[in-house]
Amino acid sequence: MAQIFTRKPLELLLKEMAGDHRLRRVLGPIQLTSLGVGAIIGTGIFVLTGVAAHERAGPAMILSFVVAGFACALAALCYAEFASMAPVAGSAYTYAYATLGELLAWIIGWDLVLEYAVTAGAVAHGASHYFQDLIGIFNLRLPDGLTDAPFDYNAALGKFVSTGRLLDLPAMVIVGAVTVVLVIGIRESASFNTAMVILKVAIVIFVIAVGVFYINTANWHPFAPYGYTGINFFGNTLLGQADKGGQPLGMLAGAAIIFFAYIGFDSVSTHSEEARRPERDVPVGIIASLLICTALYMGVGAVLTGMVPYNTIDINAPVSGAFKQVGLTWAQLVISAGALIGITSVVLVTMLSQARILLAMARDGLLPTNFFGEVHPKFRTPWKSTIVTGVFAALLSSLLPLRLLSDLVNIGTLLAFVIVCSAVLIMRRTHPDVPRPFRAPLVPLVPIVGILTCLLLMFSLPPENWLRLGGWLLIGFVIYFGYGRKHSVMSRFLREEITEHGVSPAGAPVTEN
Repeated sequence: MAQIFTRKPLELLLKEMAGDHRLRRVLGPIQLTSLGVGAIIGTGIFVLTGVAAHERAGPAMILSFVVAGFACALAALCYAEFASMAPVAGSAYTYAYATLGELLAWIIGWDLVLEYAVTAGAVAHGASHYFQDLIGIFNLRLPDGLTDAPFDYNAALGKFVSTGRLLDLPAMVIVGAVTVVLVIGIRESASFNTAMVILKVAIVIFVIAVGVFYINTANWHPFAPYGYTGINFFGNTLLGQADKGGQPLGMLAGAAIIFFAYIGFDSVSTHSEEARRPERDVPVGIIASLLICTALYMGVGAVLTGMVPYNTIDINAPVSGAFKQVGLTWAQLVISAGALIGITSVVLVTMLSQARILLAMARDGLLPTNFFGEVHPKFRTPWKSTIVTGVFAALLSSLLPLRLLSDLVNIGTLLAFVIVCSAVLIMRRTHPDVPRPFRAPLVPLVPIVGILTCLLLMFSLPPENWLRLGGWLLIGFVIYFGYGRKHSVMSRFLREEITEHGVSPAGAPVTEN
């Protein structure tokens, strides 16, 4: 019991940055902001906007972006404070270990595996849809069996149904190509990502600048056809409407779905160990990327729901589909190509972040150190962790449906944000004198409101997501108690302290029993 609640000293975290196993400091504020924008703008805006508007919120999806962005902004301030205090790999996992203890650190680390690896798989689905939309312009098609996952989840029926497909081949190929780039090195990956970010931001601006001339304001009426709420508690609707399958409807329900569009800003903090001046550059990267993307998202949401009625939006390729519906077929080619490249950059950044989470957990002994903790002698990247992440994401992207993956990522990420906000409150009390180059404002108000907002969105997700989250965490507990607890670095430290001083961590004499 003493071990699983043992906190990792902040001094030890900082000491780990020295030695042969630390990562190369090559990233500045522009590259970090680019990584954040690269992780954020992708499937969320190019695909899930269609799902949120068509099935959950209607034109009120514009406000859904505001609510989801507000929740992320509160969490971002907490992330930025921690990143400036402890600029090492690991993100929320590392912060939880320093404040909440080993078991909760494992939970958040396992939760981040859910966020990043599953996000990569979900995002690859979006890239696949736009690839197929792109080649369709030239009257080319893949064999039907290789175009999608073999099954999907039907919320109305409450069960999985067959799609008649074998696997999503384009998604698998995209993940494989990104894995190769990531193994080569962080500098090359960041440069590749920057080029893709420039292109996809240009595409988003193009969508807003051209689409604004085709807005029909009649499409914004009714603005909130499903209302402004949509809060569900384990299948029971508390506020708002629900469909026949018990799925919550309304603006808040749309925010819970659209929340996926913001996932990625927190990945900037996983690269603290690779930042040249982490105490300054990481907070800048987190906050700047979030502000840029929020402004772009609201513009796209307004254009998309203004160009076509919300109930006619194509949920697979909503942005290019909207331009096609208004007769701008030439723009469909530009948007599909840009979206394909832009979404691919999200796969890159999420997989980049995932490998660094596994690296941090392996350093602590919670995963096999010789495998997940190994840094390539030439490229200075956690190459084995990267390959494992690539294989896992490729299987998810080719075999599981987008909606199942995206909802699972949403609830896992919201849980991570709740823990980070809680950790800031704890750290302010337990370590008030530790230097904080960046301080979250209005503490304790900001973290408390962040916790409540994230919980509100969690309860606006379909109820089956709680069961899937519970199943994922159960698998994590088996791994922790079967391997991690026995091989933990902190566990060895505690045993050495007891052997040397004859006292337990609590200070009580050790007795023979």
